[in-house]
Amino acid sequence: MFYHLFQYLDSFDFPGAGVFEYLTFRAAMAIITSLIISMLFGKRIIQYLQKKQIGEVVRDLGLEGQYQKHGTPSMGGVIILASILIPILLFGNLTNTYVILMLVSIVWLGLIGFLDDYIKIFKKNKAGLAGKFKIFGQIVLGLVVGITLMLSEDVFIREYISDEPLTTENLLNQYDPSQIVDTKSTKTTIPFVKNHEFDYAYLVAFLGEKGQKWGWVVFIIAVIFIVTAVSNGVNLSDGLDGLAAGTTAICGTTLGVFAWLSGNAIYAKYLNIMYIPYTGELVIFAGALLGATIGFLWYNAYPAQVFMGDTGSLALGGSLAVFAILIRKELLIPILCGIFLVESLSVLIQVWYFKRTKKKFGEGRRVFLMAPLHHHYQKKGYTEPKIVLRFWIVGLMLAVITIVTLKIR
Repeated sequence: MFYHLFQYLDSFDFPGAGVFEYLTFRAAMAIITSLIISMLFGKRIIQYLQKKQIGEVVRDLGLEGQYQKHGTPSMGGVIILASILIPILLFGNLTNTYVILMLVSIVWLGLIGFLDDYIKIFKKNKAGLAGKFKIFGQIVLGLVVGITLMLSEDVFIREYISDEPLTTENLLNQYDPSQIVDTKSTKTTIPFVKNHEFDYAYLVAFLGEKGQKWGWVVFIIAVIFIVTAVSNGVNLSDGLDGLAAGTTAICGTTLGVFAWLSGNAIYAKYLNIMYIPYTGELVIFAGALLGATIGFLWYNAYPAQVFMGDTGSLALGGSLAVFAILIRKELLIPILCGIFLVESLSVLIQVWYFKRTKKKFGEGRRVFLMAPLHHHYQKKGYTEPKIVLRFWIVGLMLAVITIVTLKIR
């Protein structure tokens, strides 16, 4: 709202209104605003949740300090959602297709998570929302995102086809319009590869002229899979105080860097990366996400005063996935979101191996002492704060490696 208001005032030469045109200023304001909302209003929300006895019901898993968490307010994800949505509404360009998709994504998955938490807490049903309904909701979001990217006129990749050698002088000059091509494309980025673009249409190239058309079908299927996998990965990681929030902050900030570079013609050309006009606006979302998760950590750090619940974890995971897809960096997710990937794989491996050995030997065996992986380390005797801090360190290392892919190919 402020962005559009000051854009209007700037047309009348209102003093200072032009500063809202700068992404860096609006991103900084988004971080500050989200921090204020999460830290100041977060306490009131926690007190309300305590008053309504909206507490976590802890299962007996035989973990140290487990019963200390019993009764800790859950559904704290509403703090994160409010801290992200309000700054975006204030400082974001609400006519930008990418911003709209991010708003739809976080609200939609936040509602699904809220419904799951509501059933668990108020209906006293530990199973929560049936898994098939969660998957259905994630599939719907994947379809909406994929189809919008396919049909929206505001979504395209801009390519500069000149063979002119890259120099500082011509880099700063305006592009020759005759050398600019805007295309609707299913291309994405492959890490560590010199010609680092992959087109989903390649997978159906055998269809000839229809390949590009069916390439969008493949792309949409990939979008659905990525949204489902990452949102569930963050959900599985939300088992220790501060783990999911801290790791999400690292991933979101890294994606914000990529959005800023991909949405800037000069930096995109210099780094030889895909130039996607208007994606720079996603830096505002990244700023709000960073402020919201850090502010939430004020209350969620060990020992936690509140848990985000599925309201927060599904929304955060889904928003990371959609963010990466919008800037065509989804193939970097296994590196950037490696913590979430390993957490998910540990569960899949544990379940598969248990069922396989039970069928073969009549008794199920385990690869890990407990899954997800963070519980395995708890069983080995590591303290909760140490596990979380080390996972954060690994997350930071993976973020650095992800950014390094800009130059190492």
